[in-house]
Amino acid sequence: MNSIKVQLSKVIKGEVHSEEEFKKFYSVDASSYQIIPKIIVIPKNEKDVINTVKIAKKFKTSVTVRGAGTGLVGSSLNNGIILDMKKFDSIKIKEKYAIVGPGTIKGKLDKALEKNKKFFPPNPSIGSFCSVGGMIGNNSSGSRSLKYGSMIDNVIELTIIDGNGNKITLPNNKNFSNKIQKKIKINNKKIPNVSKNSSGYRIDKIKSKNDIHKIIIGSEGTLGIVTSAKLKIKNIPKKRILFIIEYNSIKNAIRDCVLVNNTNPSAIEFVDKITLQQIDFKFESNAKCLLFVEYDEKTNQNNRKFESIISGKIVKKLTKKQEIHQWWKYRDSSLFYSLKNIKKENRIPHVIEDAAVPIDKLSELFSILEKIRKKFKTKSIVYGHIGNGNLHVRLIGERKKLSLVKNIATYYFDEIIKIGGTITAEHGDGLARSEFIKKQYGDTNYQTFQEIKKLFDPKNILNPGKIISRQSTIIKNFEKL
Repeated sequence: MNSIKVQLSKVIKGEVHSEEEFKKFYSVDASSYQIIPKIIVIPKNEKDVINTVKIAKKFKTSVTVRGAGTGLVGSSLNNGIILDMKKFDSIKIKEKYAIVGPGTIKGKLDKALEKNKKFFPPNPSIGSFCSVGGMIGNNSSGSRSLKYGSMIDNVIELTIIDGNGNKITLPNNKNFSNKIQKKIKINNKKIPNVSKNSSGYRIDKIKSKNDIHKIIIGSEGTLGIVTSAKLKIKNIPKKRILFIIEYNSIKNAIRDCVLVNNTNPSAIEFVDKITLQQIDFKFESNAKCLLFVEYDEKTNQNNRKFESIISGKIVKKLTKKQEIHQWWKYRDSSLFYSLKNIKKENRIPHVIEDAAVPIDKLSELFSILEKIRKKFKTKSIVYGHIGNGNLHVRLIGERKKLSLVKNIATYYFDEIIKIGGTITAEHGDGLARSEFIKKQYGDTNYQTFQEIKKLFDPKNILNPGKIISRQSTIIKNFEKL
């Protein structure tokens, strides 16, 4: 370890650390996992990244990239070198795109774009804290992905450093693009039938050579380390309208969600009774859930369509920017509200929190959760992007019973896969779900994933154990529970 630190210290212009306090800090993220790294490198420039990868390869040590540490499944944890990209925080704004460093915090980007009356559509609820690089690694999305898509739909170009220490810009590098295309063999029958998917490598999104960069998005730093990203930006809509609808039946909320989806909303969000009870507003005593439905163009026309098909009670119709912002804050605080209402000893670690199903299978998703409640004697708090069929689930049960965690996950993912869903829509695979990828995608697609991994990272030094996984990691390396 000392010799690799000596080698790194000789060539890195940024920082190299192996002090215990640094190792402890970088051993955790927002997940339930903990892995102590050997060394932390905070690169100052692209050459530092290249040198780190080359030295790691020489010493057969892993390199795991880290953004802001907000990931929920341990994607940024490993026992080798952690590469913190926080100094790569440049922003250059043009008319239709922005060139951004991976360490740029999404909230900082939002403020810079707002000054130019622009916005970048993916809007995770932790956008004030997460990094653009982390969003690329996880294929993040957020509430407005219903209209604008996930990261994979909003990135034009990526520059990466691969597992050999080579700098590659995709899709511009035609030679490398050709190599990738030749590796792709796809079984479309095993591709999840959903509008959002962050599991595995998104080979289904590569329709032409101009799409090759999309293989990096959602790859969790296992194929390359992003050093620069060219992002699509849009004009801020002149109008927005947000409806808050109260329901005394989840079944009716699901029905309305399916109907409203055909009216081109920018968002349809769901919160259950736990979140509803935390909002500073007096709802009906028998209210079971809320839908948040937003439109951002042709608001009058959409308003009439919407009100003619909705069966729930509209309790708020918001058009003022500040009011809309406040109610979105209520929705974005769902994770906080859920944790606030569960004693720590009863918080089952995040493992099944991010599945998505075809929207016509939403009723079946709630049925699966009810079966889990009965079978495993748990309760759940549910909220999320219901318009995409993507619901976040927080389980309440015996936190320390690790076999329970794995049994629930195995059962849940089996059921999700059966109905054409994905095990993760926007949070990634990480330590929690990588072992289930082969089951979801089947042999042909998984073999393609392995071939792509070998092409980018032949020595398997980039974030090993994520996506391409040889062992079960779902209940290994939990922090003290």
